[in-house]
Amino acid sequence: MSVAESIETPVEVAAENIGGIDSTRVSLEPGINVLTGRNATNRTSFLQAIMAALGSDRPSLKGDADEGSVELSFGEGHYRRSLYRRNDTVVFDGEPYLEEPELADLFAFLLESNEARRAVSRGDDLRELIMRPIDTDEIQAEIRQLEDEKREIDDRLDHLDDLKNELPGLEERRVSIDDEIENLEAELEEVEAELDELDADVEESQSRKEELESTFADLRSARRELESIEYDLETERESRTELENERDRLETDLDDLTDEEDGDESPERLQGRVQELRERKRDLDTTLNELQSVIRFNEERLEDGGIDLGDTMDEDDAVTDRLLAGDSEVVCWTCGSEVERDAIESTLERLQELHQSKLADRNDLQEKIDDLTSRQKELRQRQNRRERLEERLDSIEDDLAAHGDRIDDLEDERSDQEQRVEELEDDTESFDDTDYSEVLEAHRDANGLEIEIENLEDERTEVDDRIAELEATIDEREELDDRREEITDELADLRTRVDRIEDDAVEAFNEHMSSILSILDYANIDRIWIERREGTVKEGRRKVERTAFDLHVIRSTADGTSYEDRIEHLSESEREVTGLVFALAGYLVHDVYEQVPFMLLDSLEAIDSDRIAALVEYFETYADCLVVALLPEDASALDDAHNYVTEI
Repeated sequence: MSVAESIETPVEVAAENIGGIDSTRVSLEPGINVLTGRNATNRTSFLQAIMAALGSDRPSLKGDADEGSVELSFGEGHYRRSLYRRNDTVVFDGEPYLEEPELADLFAFLLESNEARRAVSRGDDLRELIMRPIDTDEIQAEIRQLEDEKREIDDRLDHLDDLKNELPGLEERRVSIDDEIENLEAELEEVEAELDELDADVEESQSRKEELESTFADLRSARRELESIEYDLETERESRTELENERDRLETDLDDLTDEEDGDESPERLQGRVQELRERKRDLDTTLNELQSVIRFNEERLEDGGIDLGDTMDEDDAVTDRLLAGDSEVVCWTCGSEVERDAIESTLERLQELHQSKLADRNDLQEKIDDLTSRQKELRQRQNRRERLEERLDSIEDDLAAHGDRIDDLEDERSDQEQRVEELEDDTESFDDTDYSEVLEAHRDANGLEIEIENLEDERTEVDDRIAELEATIDEREELDDRREEITDELADLRTRVDRIEDDAVEAFNEHMSSILSILDYANIDRIWIERREGTVKEGRRKVERTAFDLHVIRSTADGTSYEDRIEHLSESEREVTGLVFALAGYLVHDVYEQVPFMLLDSLEAIDSDRIAALVEYFETYADCLVVALLPEDASALDDAHNYVTEI
């Protein structure tokens, strides 16, 4: 995070078509700057202009303008932002003060629409807001990586257990093969001894003997080749069967995906709906802010008894009229005529009901946005899954075709080799008509024994290789066990680190909220604190286990009894105060003043003037340039030495 540039010289701000501003140029001073005036005097719009110059994308264009701009200068720095209306949205360009404005948007630009203030007022879970500026992404990524590695090790260990169970059977088979070979070799020795005796007793031509031996040698070779072909053929068929089974499974998965899909839904279409809902939500936010301003203005005017008729009555009469609490008529501040107070109060009630209705609509829109965003993520995952399945199915079809061709070739080779073996066997049988039938039979026995021995030796070689492979693999276990233990310790440390970070953040918020409350010194709010707990929270349509941060308000009765209250039970003004306390605590916890030297405050009507003065004076020690928008009666409690801006 970059260090904020210190403000030691005046700050010049020039804005056009920002919020409700046509054009303005205002000079601010280091320290406290008070924007004072009645409602609808562009104080909030000016704060938005400063936000835009500092880097925020939340300010709005003037309703009748397609583009606007703001320039901010102090010291050696000069910053400019341009705003353009494009397809019913506002886009930004230029060189702002901040490259990453999110922290300032959350905890330095504390207007009425500030996300942190509104989250408290709505009773939202505060964990995401508190932890958003804290970089735990790297820790979470490392946790996920270690969890994946641990799962792989567990799978490997399970496989090693299977291999370990396979080893005794292989060792028993090797002993059995050795015994069989030993018996066959003994039997072969007897047959060869018999052949030696027959060769000594029988007078035969050397050429006939060589022909006999050559024929049996060819037969042995042909049989071995046939066995090799049959082995390859069986392997190819097994591979083809496995691929066919995999293809069936993938086709079933693909069919299931198709059944689950809604033909009208797509990530792109949902993105359009999400964008549309966000636009509607932004419009509702604007409407809510405007309604709130109108409601507060009307409430203040009702409290004041109507418009100021100082020009038409003397001071004593005006004071007397204000003291007549039972007056049923007031002067309408829109048309100047006297109207029944009940009529205006009724209109105000309808405005308040409209505000609550719009607020409910806004919350419904947010829930729909969350649901659609979650659904969009699911559809993208399903789309990616479909593509992977289709790619794998195409690959399987290619492999099946290759295996089919190979099987056809092997079957042809087997047929040819079977014919070759049959021909050689016929050749050996031709010796039955000779006087060497006994020799022939002995050669046949020897040939059969040699083939059996060769086959057993080949099998023993395979068993030995497999045993060596298993023993080498099983030797991994100690290393894998050690690594698994290391990962378990690392995961515990990382998770503990995240827990510590969350605990420290909560503790810091609680400490600063306590300090701010002590400045405000409310008699009926003893404490505002956040509790960190493990729980189930909603993410879109899913519920997941995650830590949650709950806000508690401790209040006291007139007799001094303390009790805990819920945020939804507080009055609107109390919720406003609580939200502001939380946002101000975030400013201190995250050292926002080290990133941006400005602090913007607005919509403080829920706090009386003396408390506002104490609060502003407290935060002056942190912000180089603190800009606060106040009604004249609230500004009266602040020091006259501050810089006051009365016209924008």
